[in-house]
Amino acid sequence: MTQIRLLPPQLIHQIAAGEVIERPASIVKELVENSLDAGANQIEVRLERGGLKRILVRDDGCGIAAEELPLAVSPHATSKIASLADLESVATLGFRGEALPSMASVAHLRIVSRPADCAHGFALTADGSDTTPPVQPAPHGPGTSVEVQDLFFNTPARRKFLRTEKTELGHIEQLIRRLALAHARVGFQLEHNGRSVLDLRASATTDGGLPQRLEKTLGTEFLNAALQLDEQAVGLRLFGWVAQPAFSRAQGDRQFFFVNGRMIRDKLVTHAVRQAYQDVLHHSRHPAYVLFLELDPRQVDVNVHPAKHEVRFRESRQVHDFIFRALNRRLAGGVMATPPPDSKPLESTPPEPTPPTQRPTASSTNTQQSLPLRESPGTYAAHFAWQQPWSMAEQALAERTEAGPINPSPSAGGDETAAIPTAEAAGDAPAEIPPLGFALAQLNGTFVLAQAADGLIIVDMHAAHERVCYERLKAAWQSDGQVRRQPLLIPVAVRLSRAEADRLDAHQLDLQALGVVVSRLGEEQVAVREIPAMLQGADAEQLLRDLLSDLNEHGQSARIQHQANHLLATMACHGSVRANRRLTVTEMNALLRAMEATERADQCNHGRPTWVKLSDQELDRLFLRGR
Repeated sequence: MTQIRLLPPQLIHQIAAGEVIERPASIVKELVENSLDAGANQIEVRLERGGLKRILVRDDGCGIAAEELPLAVSPHATSKIASLADLESVATLGFRGEALPSMASVAHLRIVSRPADCAHGFALTADGSDTTPPVQPAPHGPGTSVEVQDLFFNTPARRKFLRTEKTELGHIEQLIRRLALAHARVGFQLEHNGRSVLDLRASATTDGGLPQRLEKTLGTEFLNAALQLDEQAVGLRLFGWVAQPAFSRAQGDRQFFFVNGRMIRDKLVTHAVRQAYQDVLHHSRHPAYVLFLELDPRQVDVNVHPAKHEVRFRESRQVHDFIFRALNRRLAGGVMATPPPDSKPLESTPPEPTPPTQRPTASSTNTQQSLPLRESPGTYAAHFAWQQPWSMAEQALAERTEAGPINPSPSAGGDETAAIPTAEAAGDAPAEIPPLGFALAQLNGTFVLAQAADGLIIVDMHAAHERVCYERLKAAWQSDGQVRRQPLLIPVAVRLSRAEADRLDAHQLDLQALGVVVSRLGEEQVAVREIPAMLQGADAEQLLRDLLSDLNEHGQSARIQHQANHLLATMACHGSVRANRRLTVTEMNALLRAMEATERADQCNHGRPTWVKLSDQELDRLFLRGR
């Protein structure tokens, strides 16, 4: 060990640059954020060789006064905070005063700026040395231009860690797209080697131009699959777009989250979003979303990461629950509007109107009265008793087939589907067509075809019925607001560390709400005495250790709910109607009405869609009508 001594300023700046500047995209991020803080309406980014040779960021913001240019490249010099109170409520994207000095220590830096009230601009060149750089007059419009050349020219070891020109350009393009999503009223231009890569015009619309910016940056497919969200509670606001589970991705490249306009990657946020998607998305797929969280700047600490990629919420549990509940409600509603709480149950749905020429037999009448989707509340076995109505439907269909087609049409040639009653065939049809329309026919024993107000609905009957059964099973499982518990015949002793046992003591009420009862046997030993009745036969010790892991990381656990949902999903799958079941029109309509009254009815338990719509316009295009 040598004597303690002060480091040279150049080395200090290079160490700081190691934290702030990782690659050319890091420089672009810092410079563009400075432009946004300066109130710019138009930002241009010009690159050469993926930013390795040259980076130029130009804006039309407020500019920097000539006498302040030397301070701009001094360490920890900023105009954005002046006291501890300012640091505790940061409302700007940059504030640490490290970016420009760090860039000057590892590259050639040149700044040209002109405030709006000055006749001309001023330029400053810096290379990270101890000498104060001179300020010289230079032509420039209102705003600021920052040019960075020869990145890592004096630190060749760091230059070796950079990737190819194409890869570095890809990082910068992704960064510009992220920033453009958060600032739709700002125009962005990205140019590489003299070729235009991105040209996003500023929006002047009252809604901030977010839908148009979404379409430009993420494509029409995402916008068509996105569900709009806007929720407010307890001083928090979450708004933006979440993609339907069917639009899931193999990787998380369509996940954008902003806190007060700052793009972040936070484990708490990721966990809340993932938990909201848990029941509608396959575990190997990733959701897509563009979400904005707004809250009091004093409730979030943005000074926890040198590159400001992470934040810390003062009320993290509250933020987590708010994000989860807001997304969970929106995904539950799906494309169709969520039914009001006082909506009538499925059993009160009136039967499909019957044409006066049809004379149903006694067996067919009984079939219509025994809807296959009925259940006895609070019993799991009721969901497996639906086999009988389906059998009755097949028997009634066979009897009617033996007696000849019902309401035959001369052009139908005895085709049974021609006799299907529709809303138009009845004089007392309802004035408003339901969202999923009225059933027309069954295709290939798998799909239900229905006519909606503006097109054709195609329903995967097994997937749709499985979702209906699954949601009803979940509701019945927790119908009394508590998880039913099953006492263990022999309590399971589990050895833990003293800290883990103390943590269990602190969460006794939370564990009981989840259906787990644990008692302390000693300083490092506990006994599991009760577990959820739904998980009877599960490994009690492993369940307790998994709960502890979740409590350590997130302060809460949904482990039991996940396992119970898995069992319920299996039960729902076995209790749902299978392919090649012949359904009556009444049964098909009952399924459609049940879907409209069921949360998350847009997709099955694995994230696949349960129904799709072909609009009238799409049908016309298929047959070249109107051309």
